[in-house]
Amino acid sequence: MTGVHIDPNRAPVAFGRLAIPELFAMLEEPDATRRLQALASLCDLTHDPERLYQVVSEGFLDQLEVLLKDEDPAVRTRTCELLHLTTSHNIARQALLSSPLLARLSQLLDDPSPLCRTRAHRVINSLALLPAGRQGHLDDITESQTTLFDAFLAGAKELQALVPKLMLKLQEEQEEKQEEVQALLLSTLSCCSRLDAGPALSHRGVTLIGKKLSHACSNIRREAAAAMMALSVPVEGKRQVCEAAVLPVLADLLRDQDVNVQANAAGAIMNTVVITTGKHQCLELDVLPVLLQLLSERRGDVEEEQSRKALVLYSLRALTSLAEAPEGRRRLLLQLPLLVGRSELPEEDPDIRRAARTAINVVTWTP
Repeated sequence: MTGVHIDPNRAPVAFGRLAIPELFAMLEEPDATRRLQALASLCDLTHDPERLYQVVSEGFLDQLEVLLKDEDPAVRTRTCELLHLTTSHNIARQALLSSPLLARLSQLLDDPSPLCRTRAHRVINSLALLPAGRQGHLDDITESQTTLFDAFLAGAKELQALVPKLMLKLQEEQEEKQEEVQALLLSTLSCCSRLDAGPALSHRGVTLIGKKLSHACSNIRREAAAAMMALSVPVEGKRQVCEAAVLPVLADLLRDQDVNVQANAAGAIMNTVVITTGKHQCLELDVLPVLLQLLSERRGDVEEEQSRKALVLYSLRALTSLAEAPEGRRRLLLQLPLLVGRSELPEEDPDIRRAARTAINVVTWTP
């Protein structure tokens, strides 16, 4: 008869609704090994939405604050892993955003353990993500998600308070070897800046993030360009992008091998060329031919379809703004066949056709 296998790294789990209370009681034991076993079992159980709801609704989540201060780095790290798993469910994210755990998580960004710091970054990044997923814009939230999004906005004010610390960490991490940490930092700043770019702009966000645009890692370039796109939405952000000489770097990223990097760079340029200074700088950088080239490229990779759509839309909108300048209009009049082609193809995406028609109207406008 085969014996029952018992995993020594996990605590025994009680039946039914008794499992969660007993495991959380075990977290109070003085033996660090027992606490780690209980955390491992809790990580397994929280994959079940019913168990996770029990953790949140019965107030067990707040008990983890003590473990985030545990003297054992393995316990702190495992606790962050548990919190990261819970953030995949909106009910737990809302609970975390309104709890003292967020302040403690921000302190773990300076933890002596590199692994613990990384896990803390993952939790904060998950909390910063919009409830509809990372769609890229607030207007991507559908009507059916309005209530959920309003609740997220209420809790997200707590995250905005972390922006100054995150900017400081980004400055300290200039020589950081852990690329994942840098990408997570930039992603969190990007998400926070979509809601309010002010805190990051007032803490040298454009300058610090601009230094990451040329990083060798494509993940970091992508997140940096996404953050720059968010920072360039307000007028002050557009002005800082022009003054910090970021546009030449963004123009180079339009030729990047990663389509997501290209799309985010095109989005930042699209935002910046709304102002006159941005238009003049982009015309001097000869960005027009690059944007037009992006419109003419066709790729059949299904996985890149959404990114390609964003890239084409941002390029068309950037061209529309550049057409408001006399030099831009003169040069784009010569490229009308390309724009007309994107506006009339039956198989073309409706959003792209609409953006192309808008560009044509601006290019052909006469007083």
